[in-house]
Amino acid sequence: QVQLVESGGGSVQAGGSLRLSCAASGYTYFGRACMGWFRQAPGKEREGVAAIDTSLGYTYYADSVKGRFTISQDKIQNTVYLQMNSLKPEDTAMYYCASYGGGCTPAWYDGMHYWGKGTLVTISS
Repeated sequence: QVQLVESGGGSVQAGGSLRLSCAASGYTYFGRACMGWFRQAPGKEREGVAAIDTSLGYTYYADSVKGRFTISQDKIQNTVYLQMNSLKPEDTAMYYCASYGGGCTPAWYDGMHYWGKGTLVTISS
């Protein structure tokens, strides 16, 4: 059973930075998966933020975070990170890690099989 555990959320002022972590366990082969970060703000739909193909290293970003967020992985630790810089109040949301096996497709934001419980990010102005 795949389990995803997020950490690193918190409260920072606008312009600040946070790094989220997603530790994956139970994957037969973490090196061939699509790992993504999603967020959901109160009253809004869930949004795909970023994803990484753990085999090819390809990364994908929502337009709203391009140039500010960076997704990366540590294959030894089976962990994916989301470095968030230049944070804005509109980045405030619950952030979730999600994944599916077999690498990312261009529509990586659809079809995630596994989800973490989320970590809260609050950005004050």
